[in-house]
Amino acid sequence: MVANPGADRMLQDTYYIVAHFHYVLSLAAVFGIFAGWYYWLPKMTGYTYSDILGKVHFWLSFVGANTIFFPQHFLGPAGMPRRVADYPDAFSDWNFISSLGAYVFAAGMAVFFANMILAFVRKAPAGANPWGRGATTLEWTLPSPPPFHQFDILPRVTGPSLGDASLGSPETPSVEEPRPTPNYHGR
Repeated sequence: MVANPGADRMLQDTYYIVAHFHYVLSLAAVFGIFAGWYYWLPKMTGYTYSDILGKVHFWLSFVGANTIFFPQHFLGPAGMPRRVADYPDAFSDWNFISSLGAYVFAAGMAVFFANMILAFVRKAPAGANPWGRGATTLEWTLPSPPPFHQFDILPRVTGPSLGDASLGSPETPSVEEPRPTPNYHGR
């Protein structure tokens, strides 16, 4: 939107830029990092976490982040500049709502850290593949956490992958016993 010269002239150095930047770049990265953390934690540690606390963390973070940055989209066009320590009272209502969102997001972070601490205290074992049919790559055939030096010889993977089978398929990939394979020159 700020590639449009008319809009850029009006929104340059306003809170609209702050809101847009954080929505597009920061939140995409933060929620992607959390998704990866939740996905890989059972494999990396061998422990499971509370699904309920994970969902509470997501919803508190989602609502909090949107409550922080969505009102800033209104503050920018209303004329609130970036990088000011104080602002006119005309902007106080949206800033108050944005501040409340920060507290909600902080509560979500507290739930996240509590969930991770609880996972390490409980030490509930994770299976080799806690995700079921949806995780069909080679690392999910190993125990959690995987042992050091998993394969002496590269295993041959047989069966469908997500590329050529639907998630509803009863077939799951399997790994054949490793056997010596010919070298690069076919010998």
